[in-house]
Amino acid sequence: MQTIPSEDAGLAGRQQPDIGSSAASPPLAITMGDTAGIGPEIIAKAFAEGCGPCIVYGSAGVMADAVARLGLALRVRSIAEPEKARFSPDVIDVVDACDIHESPPLGRISAACGKAAYDALLAAIGAARTGTVAGIVTAPINKEALAAAGLSYPGHTEILAAHGGAARVAMMLANDEIRTVLVTIHTALRLAIEQADFAAQMAAIRFAHEGGRALGIPAPRIAVAGLNPHAGEGGLFGSEEIEIIAPAIAAARREGIDASGPWPGDTVFFQARRGRFDVVVAQYHDQGLIPIKYLGLDRGVNITLGLPFIRTSPDHGTAFDIAGQGIADPASLMTAIAYARRLIAAKADTERERVS
Repeated sequence: MQTIPSEDAGLAGRQQPDIGSSAASPPLAITMGDTAGIGPEIIAKAFAEGCGPCIVYGSAGVMADAVARLGLALRVRSIAEPEKARFSPDVIDVVDACDIHESPPLGRISAACGKAAYDALLAAIGAARTGTVAGIVTAPINKEALAAAGLSYPGHTEILAAHGGAARVAMMLANDEIRTVLVTIHTALRLAIEQADFAAQMAAIRFAHEGGRALGIPAPRIAVAGLNPHAGEGGLFGSEEIEIIAPAIAAARREGIDASGPWPGDTVFFQARRGRFDVVVAQYHDQGLIPIKYLGLDRGVNITLGLPFIRTSPDHGTAFDIAGQGIADPASLMTAIAYARRLIAAKADTERERVS
């Protein structure tokens, strides 16, 4: 994803990620996302499966409605602050952090739902920045609902960039086969070409290196995709590879980063899937996300890099077309929780090594 300057479904029989359930594990905040979408449903299902110590930020009333609609043997408890959470296996502790207190009409774009999703996320960010929770897992939000609420953010990453306390952030999409970091994100393709300058290339390559290390790869092999077909074919199909991308790769290598390319965008992910590369730097949104999503929406995870806390998210949207039907699959949310715990543990190990 573009680096951004900061302003300040049956479950039976499926292999689930190992996320742990001990109360000694670091607590995670799960934001409900858009309450008219599938967020409350997949969160309820994740708690029913055993997602470990988590606190929901959103609406206790909406979560109670979702639990009742699904017929789950869970209770919902409203808490004023995260320190009051008990992490009981049959209880969903919810910090009421928005103005919606019962389920809205499902599957519809609503300014109220957009504002509620934003408020819940800000509350969770505040808890993460103070260390009250170790990280945030975000259920999907709807960009049109945010806009209807008068909020000019294209998505989660931009909100996190504005309020998360980092100088810059980037998005890594990952599954168990490939990982990618985007140079540009939610913008028109015409603008993405303009924005993919030398500074954006360097930031993305550095984030790819840091993200790979955060996932436990000591010296990540970074492949940088070209912008044009065949990576420009030596300048026949465009000069960006020669004038911008290759110089950035050379500069990154001088910093000790194992970066290579530019590689043709239509084959580099195939090479990464075969084990040649650990992380691919993609130039624009669809170049990076299509390979990830093609392998399965239930397997992909969105990781925000650069924040002082961990943030992950499922790799799917609000799914308004199936909201309230009880068929939404929580697999990607469960995977996002597993990745969050993995990153938190790795971060703790790194911190212990630093002070020892």
